[in-house]
Amino acid sequence: MTTLDGETVIVTGASAGLGESMAKRFAREGANVVLTARSKDELDRVAAEADGETLVATADVTEESEVSAVVEAAVEEYGEVTGLVNNAGIGLLSMYGGGMPLHEVETEDFRKIVDVNITGVFLFSKYVVPELVDAGRGNIINISSGFGRRGAPNFGPYVGTKWALEGILRTQSMELEEHGVNVNGLDPGGRVDTGFWDQLPDEEREDILDADVMDDAAVALLAQGPDGITGESLAADDWEQKLL
Repeated sequence: MTTLDGETVIVTGASAGLGESMAKRFAREGANVVLTARSKDELDRVAAEADGETLVATADVTEESEVSAVVEAAVEEYGEVTGLVNNAGIGLLSMYGGGMPLHEVETEDFRKIVDVNITGVFLFSKYVVPELVDAGRGNIINISSGFGRRGAPNFGPYVGTKWALEGILRTQSMELEEHGVNVNGLDPGGRVDTGFWDQLPDEEREDILDADVMDDAAVALLAQGPDGITGESLAADDWEQKLL
């Protein structure tokens, strides 16, 4: 049975939704889980509800000094970091409850989405990767989307960042394979019952997925050793068929 005993995993966007569900599962599986997001109150709630070891470390993923402080706190508390789940993300849907054609998006909003979804991934990778290399092993999971493999009218900024994320994870997997570090993408495989899709009408919620849809696959990916699968991006069901 897969467990995460001995692993120390940082989860961004851990205050709600998919990130909260994965973080709680990792803790139940024996990992030291570093919970990070902007809201300390929500992170404290998740930590209190978690059945396992957690550390609350608030941060805005776009602020380099705050990101480096999270990684420093993790190492100080647990001695090393062996896993990173880049889950934090936003889009027009989560910001405004709907989308719009790309040319109508405000420049400030476009930059904000890129900053959270891509710069945040870069910054956490920048500070976590040296720890993984030092450990001689580790796993990075970038939470992607089906929109990272196709277009979607009116959601251009989000789609663009997820395509960029796919390129980043494949590139980084090549860079880190010799160091025993695996880098993969994981997505739910559909719409999930989180705040991101709250505006959906009832008739479109029949096939919506539970927030724990990625938990099994995420655990299996984080449990991989230095010779694990790397450089792939799949939906949760496909990962489960491959790894479980």
